[in-house]
Amino acid sequence: MTQIETGEPGESHKERVDRELGELLQGLRVAVTGVQVLFAFLLTVPFQQGWGKVDTVGRWLFFIALLSSALASVCFITPAAQHRLLFRTGLKERMLHRANRLGVAGSAFLLVAMTAAVALVAEVVLNNWPAAIFGGAVAATGGWFWLLQPLLDLRRRDDS
Repeated sequence: MTQIETGEPGESHKERVDRELGELLQGLRVAVTGVQVLFAFLLTVPFQQGWGKVDTVGRWLFFIALLSSALASVCFITPAAQHRLLFRTGLKERMLHRANRLGVAGSAFLLVAMTAAVALVAEVVLNNWPAAIFGGAVAATGGWFWLLQPLLDLRRRDDS
């Protein structure tokens, strides 16, 4: 796949990179808030009264959700941390491409965390088979809108 580099009319390469980095960091700020709320919620779950009723499947779902939300947090926060460390080093474009890849990885981890969290709640409240259905629905919906649909758009653009 080739990527077409386009900018705003009259925009220099530096201005485009600056704008794109600002847009990317703003998008990551939105995502990191959601994943941190999920992560904070998950950190409290084992300390609740009903935790003793959670079976082995539920505990695995919990740890998958916890680990995935932690990894999503790392991916979403890394571009801001690296931006501070690499400030005025001339590596902004490299940082922009890396931040984009981290945003995609963070989205994938967040999707796993959300899927496991929904499946955990459904498993505790309903039972194993509804957990699989509801978790699968979250995974399919997020997978389509966050990953597959944009990849299909890229493929269609490259084919035309």
